[in-house]
Amino acid sequence: MTDFETVDFFTDEALVPDPYPYFDHLRSKCPVGHATPFNVLAVTGYDEALAVYKDPAFSSCVSVAGPFSGMPFGPGDTDDVTELIEQHRGAVPMAEHITSQDPPLHTRTRGLLNKLITPKRLKENEDFMWRLADLQLDTFIDTGACEFLAGYAKPFSLLVIADLLGVPLEDHEEFKSVFALETVGELGKEAPTSHNPLEWLNEKFYGYIEDRRRSPREDVLTELAQAKHEDGSTPEIEDVMNLSTFLFAAGTETTTKLVSSAVRFIGDNPGAEKELRDDRSRIPAFLEETLRMESPVKCHFRMARTTTKIGDVEVPAGTTVMLLPGACNRDERKFADPNTFRADRPNVREQIAFIRGAHSCPGAPLARAEGRISLNRILDRMRDIAISAEHHGPAGDRNYTYEPTFIMRGLSELHITFTPVT
Repeated sequence: MTDFETVDFFTDEALVPDPYPYFDHLRSKCPVGHATPFNVLAVTGYDEALAVYKDPAFSSCVSVAGPFSGMPFGPGDTDDVTELIEQHRGAVPMAEHITSQDPPLHTRTRGLLNKLITPKRLKENEDFMWRLADLQLDTFIDTGACEFLAGYAKPFSLLVIADLLGVPLEDHEEFKSVFALETVGELGKEAPTSHNPLEWLNEKFYGYIEDRRRSPREDVLTELAQAKHEDGSTPEIEDVMNLSTFLFAAGTETTTKLVSSAVRFIGDNPGAEKELRDDRSRIPAFLEETLRMESPVKCHFRMARTTTKIGDVEVPAGTTVMLLPGACNRDERKFADPNTFRADRPNVREQIAFIRGAHSCPGAPLARAEGRISLNRILDRMRDIAISAEHHGPAGDRNYTYEPTFIMRGLSELHITFTPVT
């Protein structure tokens, strides 16, 4: 049995399959308390997390890096580390991306993002999703079984975000071969690069943006390349590239996890398939409960700029705060019977899988649309959806594997069986 008092959340693989007992343990002691050998201040309470999200006293500079940021200072050194953060921010991993930015830079970047993800563009992208869902289902529907992540969730999510950002149709297969490696065999070719896919993505989008600024066309990439800041200034190519690559990577990962978890809950909850099939208006709430039960982002971080408080807990300046959306979404003070999947939960829309405050996920409407369209088309074209007992064990004794990372929460694979609807 894992000793929750001494466990290292960042390295102990025993927490990967089911981290929720550990989260409950932390919350039972205090919804804001020190945890892990790195002594981060873990937030497992819903109200406490909302307070951090909305408080400008907490910097997002360590959003991804957390205690591994390399910042050469820590709690107690001074009551205000604002200047120290700015001095060392550039050396923190992922510092160039919007997730690690603070105002006024974050406000400026977010304004650019709002010009890229417009209602018109989202509507066009949604039309693409309906077509893509059928095309992807066509690749395996006649077999009556599939590994769902490789067969549907990963390629679907990847091509949706590629379409949103305007990646040319002729490049879609190349993107699939780099990011959805399980499909390479179907493509019959090797991945075009052996180095870091994110580096490849940076190079790709830098080339797209540079080309469209030099030779504008009537396409989405040209709109991306010509987007302006609120003050009318033109952003650097590198800034637009960073925004594009972050959206691409984050959008693909989050939605893959949402859609695959939703299908798992359908397979594991007898009667769910019929309820959703008979009343499609229930699908959005079903997806919200999926997000509450299995928040795709397992943890992210903030740093206290000044000595402050979270609830009644004093937080010295320089403290690294670890926010755990999956724990906060199972806080019994907010959600009754929190460890039970309830598709009719009355306050389910208040779940915080997409975070709140200035850093609320800009792709949340996109993810919800992908989930809604996917489940609609899956229900249209499959019935008798079941979890493969051969791969995951019998009902009541399932064995699922999850990605071994402390940042994201998602299935590594999901084998299902079904009857094709003809």
